[in-house]
Amino acid sequence: MRNGNAHLFVPGPTNIPDAVRRAMNVPMQDMRAPDFPELTLPLMADLKKVFKTASASIFIFPGSGTGAWEAAITNTLNAGDKVLMSRFGQFSHLWVDMAQRLGLDVEVIDVEWGEGAPVDAYAAHLERDKHGAIKAVFVTHNETATGVTSDVAGVRRALEAAGHHALLFVDGVSSIASIDFRMDEWGVDLAVTGSQKGLMLPAGLGILAVSAKAMEAHKGSRMPRCYFSFEDMGAASKTGYFPYTPPTQLLLGMRASLDLLFAEGLENVFARHTRLAEGVRRGVHAWGLNLCAAEEKWWSDTVSAILVPADVDARAVIANGYSRYRTSFGTGLSRLAGKVFRIGHLGDLNEVMCLAALASAEMSLSDAGARIESGSGVAAAQEWYRQQVASSPATATRAA
Repeated sequence: MRNGNAHLFVPGPTNIPDAVRRAMNVPMQDMRAPDFPELTLPLMADLKKVFKTASASIFIFPGSGTGAWEAAITNTLNAGDKVLMSRFGQFSHLWVDMAQRLGLDVEVIDVEWGEGAPVDAYAAHLERDKHGAIKAVFVTHNETATGVTSDVAGVRRALEAAGHHALLFVDGVSSIASIDFRMDEWGVDLAVTGSQKGLMLPAGLGILAVSAKAMEAHKGSRMPRCYFSFEDMGAASKTGYFPYTPPTQLLLGMRASLDLLFAEGLENVFARHTRLAEGVRRGVHAWGLNLCAAEEKWWSDTVSAILVPADVDARAVIANGYSRYRTSFGTGLSRLAGKVFRIGHLGDLNEVMCLAALASAEMSLSDAGARIESGSGVAAAQEWYRQQVASSPATATRAA
């Protein structure tokens, strides 16, 4: 028997707050009951606040973010449509792969893994497209594999500068509810997220926000779809119901999760993620290691992908953490396998939890042969967190 808790520091699924788990621990309910919309309709309205949109339609699909990716494509585009995408990590690669397999004509901008979405390259492609052949532009807001956050607003500016009317698709799976996301302000037409990251729920919900412009494009889309049909989901969700069996417990958990986010305040949630992420980054740099993210402007506030020394296998670091210290770190994906391990720092998280992640990582790195000074990363993060807590007005108020 092993005492205490296991520690989860993967970038999703994330830790589930006790209040959310308790909200889901209820007997099964009638999804056709007359009072069921009292749960679901407010959820739709409150998700708009998270996406920062006043007018978008919200669709909640039982599934995952990947399912919401597919729903976004199949409901607004047609086979053979030209789309512009960039590939700079495993998840942006998977989105490209899906678009190609669904029959789109994908123009791919390949970027070094560790860099962000190439705004200047997007701008050049759009400027050359004088006849509007490109029907949609895709951007991965936060590339979970490399710990990189991209400039969605910059891509919108590139579209406007070119006078281009393409739809703007954004993957916000590991950013929305953790990193500031402004759907209306940035002119995003389809934004995708999942339940298992910033929303602090189990995996099982793919959530999609759809602009009025995208809903208009939907009228001309003829791609095959059934389960992910906007028609079916839209008609049912307007009344607070689903066209098929919904995961009621997850919806109850979402109610509790949204209440927690709003009680903290979304801007405070974003600031907390920035503060916690910076402590982790300072710890990494104190070890003498680097992030996969090539420049500070791309550092992610939800996940840090950490490059290990050339003579160390990151897979050994991850295995040590799991088997010796009951800590789960994110693995390096695809071409980054063995080169990076990832610390997810999003969702239900605080300073001491991040210190635990760094302490476990130090031991796991040392066991794998890395020459780092024990305690160096923890100490660097401690100093940062102490400074931040001491300067917090809320802390001063509590101390008084």
